Amino acid sequence: MPQPFARAHLIAGGFPPGQPAGHDHDYARLRLLELLGARDVHTSSSSDFVDVARWLPNTGLLITYVSGPFAGEEQAKAIQGWLADGGRWLALHGSSGGKAVKLDGGKRAMVKTSHHEVLGGFFLNHPPMRRFRVDVRDHHNPLMRDLPDSFEVVDELYQIEVADLATTDILLTTELAEVPLEGSFGFVYEKDTSVLEDGKTRVLGFTRPAGKGAVTYIALGHCHTPTTNSQPFVDKSIDPEGKTPLTLRGPWETDSYKTILRNAIDWGIGL
Repeated sequence: MPQPFARAHLIAGGFPPGQPAGHDHDYARLRLLELLGARDVHTSSSSDFVDVARWLPNTGLLITYVSGPFAGEEQAKAIQGWLADGGRWLALHGSSGGKAVKLDGGKRAMVKTSHHEVLGGFFLNHPPMRRFRVDVRDHHNPLMRDLPDSFEVVDELYQIEVADLATTDILLTTELAEVPLEGSFGFVYEKDTSVLEDGKTRVLGFTRPAGKGAVTYIALGHCHTPTTNSQPFVDKSIDPEGKTPLTLRGPWETDSYKTILRNAIDWGIGL
């Protein structure tokens, strides 16, 4: 039976162009292409957003797994217009990041741009990689089909600011009341806008309407190899001595993450 949206465009890559930026984009790209192939979805691919407007026409699903690349002003407008016409964007992991600026003392901070306005979310930082529980918030949403109430992952626990909670369907959350090494690890920020009113719950996945289309963001997804790793150390929940595993696939090796990705592709192609 023909699928309503049988074509996708996948963006997977780091910054500067050709650099891993701490992630194994080749692994993520291969796994995503396999899942798309299993649904007979014809897929084009790029390493950044530079030529995204070229690929969006006749594309029903945009998937991004990036560490550094982000949509500039013109690219963001192209994506926003495409969403308004019915496109669907599945944004994974570092898709909520992008531009960073250097501050006094060698610190860096993320900069919110039009990319994040279109996405509906913004990455602040993450503490050292750790083992944590992910809670499924909306079992009625098809994106969460066949998932348990909660599952465990080894991953970067992203601190994500949600642009508009009132118009956003929260899919996944975790609890973290205090951020380990806040202000001394990774990026700095003026205020932790990722924590919800209870002071401990943080959003790790959401979906929201965008014109006739929609955006789904899943913060989970770290993976690295010895040549792509940039983790100086990890939380003791992973290794008692804080040593970073040479190769780490994190959530990609869990049944729950695989289920989320399959559900998201089905959502993206209209199944």
